[in-house]
Amino acid sequence: LRLESEIRFPHSLGLLYSSFTYFCGFRVNSGEYKLMGLAPYGEPKYAATIRNELLDLKPDGSFRLNMDYFTYAAGLRMTGRRLARLFGGPRREPEGALTRREMDLARSVQVVLEEALLRLVGHVQRSTGENALCLAGGVALNCVANGRILSAGGFDKVWIQPAAGDAGGALGAAYMAWHKYLEAPREAVKPDAMQGAYLGPEYSEAEIRAALEDESVPYEELDADRLCRRVSGLLADQKVVGWFQGRMEYGPRALGARSILADPRGRHMQRRVNLKIKYRESFRPFAPCIPSEQARDYFALPTDSPYMLLVAPVLGAVADRSAWGRSVESPVPAVTHVDGSARIQTVDRRTNPLLWQLLRSFEERTGCPVLVNTSFNVRGEPIVCTPADALACFFATHMDALVLGSCIVLKSGLPDAERRILSAEQVAARHGLD
Repeated sequence: LRLESEIRFPHSLGLLYSSFTYFCGFRVNSGEYKLMGLAPYGEPKYAATIRNELLDLKPDGSFRLNMDYFTYAAGLRMTGRRLARLFGGPRREPEGALTRREMDLARSVQVVLEEALLRLVGHVQRSTGENALCLAGGVALNCVANGRILSAGGFDKVWIQPAAGDAGGALGAAYMAWHKYLEAPREAVKPDAMQGAYLGPEYSEAEIRAALEDESVPYEELDADRLCRRVSGLLADQKVVGWFQGRMEYGPRALGARSILADPRGRHMQRRVNLKIKYRESFRPFAPCIPSEQARDYFALPTDSPYMLLVAPVLGAVADRSAWGRSVESPVPAVTHVDGSARIQTVDRRTNPLLWQLLRSFEERTGCPVLVNTSFNVRGEPIVCTPADALACFFATHMDALVLGSCIVLKSGLPDAERRILSAEQVAARHGLD
């Protein structure tokens, strides 16, 4: 490994994006996904202001921020009064009403970020002549920008570390010590050494049964074929299913080990899962998962996307940008964002055979090989890790069924299910909502 060039703190595209996350009223280091999801609702009316006042961007992608507008280098806040004056008033209060200004700010900083990244990777390609690009760091979790980089066509192959933030940095540090200081050989692994990112803890069937019996939860145990047929039937009947299998994912994306699954074909499903299960903002999109070999039938995706880090257009989707709040027609509306795109996970039969089998079973039943795949958690909490975590989340939401390994639990089979589900007041208190 050889360092060719660097841009040092406090000049950072990630901190530029996080400053707008903060200014739009979202939490820094976790709300950047919200800003990215909000961007398609707005127009880039502030992009020129960002370029002219905040960011000195050179043709090769190098840049400097105008630190007169940012306060993060010397305190705990990201921005101050000068940025507020530039954009017509103070930052949005957390959980306050979203206005057109926040939508336009989100779109504007997203556009500028993509422009800066395209210049950077273009310079890298020209100066090195390499045809394969690896990305890491928090900005590499911006899957919209990743899709732009891929579609620009400068590189034949683009690979993004699935835990691209600080967690992936820790993994990189371990590899650095192993290969550079301990001089262990580097061996290429196909398709990569991340094993689908299923690198976390795993729980045995005996541990799962013990967790169910500790809670006195009735369950049914099924083999893989019967389980997939049963779950695909529930999903086709518009049930929402918690899916807990094998080793937990490493990184911020649920990839079918700790996931909530649903039918993508109904427009109502996005709102239902957002508001009654995830307890999060209704504008936030969900990701589709699909067998790798069928992805090109539904999405304009030139390569596999095993880690849910690429956005691509949904084939057949038609977005209406003239409508306030935006609208879109799509064959899979629950996983199509308002701009007609989706953040896609392609499922490889080798790395997640059971999820692949479930997708094929759902296709046999419905003709659609796509499922909604969102992380198994509620807003403000981490993805569930243990069987007990999964049961607690299942009890506290309007999820209809829970699959833990080979065991399936139906909410309708629990005599006290309604008592356990959080009320609207409990949700508000738990997550600081109005």
